[in-house]
Amino acid sequence: MGGLKLEVLYRTDADAEGGHALLMLGWPQAAWHLELVEDPREETPPTPTDEDLLVFYLGGPIDDEVIDQLVQAGGERVPSRNPYWDQWGVTIRDPDGYRLVLSHRPWP
Repeated sequence: MGGLKLEVLYRTDADAEGGHALLMLGWPQAAWHLELVEDPREETPPTPTDEDLLVFYLGGPIDDEVIDQLVQAGGERVPSRNPYWDQWGVTIRDPDGYRLVLSHRPWP
């Protein structure tokens, strides 16, 4: 999907067990995925801050093509509130205001 080319790995609607719509995104061969859960009563309105970061430790150079894809998908390259992330990576703010950090450092 979009800039990171994540795929929908699983999706349910609010009729599923627990009454929450769920979307799982990731790369099919990765050992991780993201779970996005809808609040059916909207008791938790989205309120992104400069410190709401999703960080990917890539362990190597950040491909300029990936950054271009993220910008073309609606993201904006921005400076981080914490200069640590500017030193060790690139920060992209998505159209909703949340921030993605691509770090060239390895983890752990």
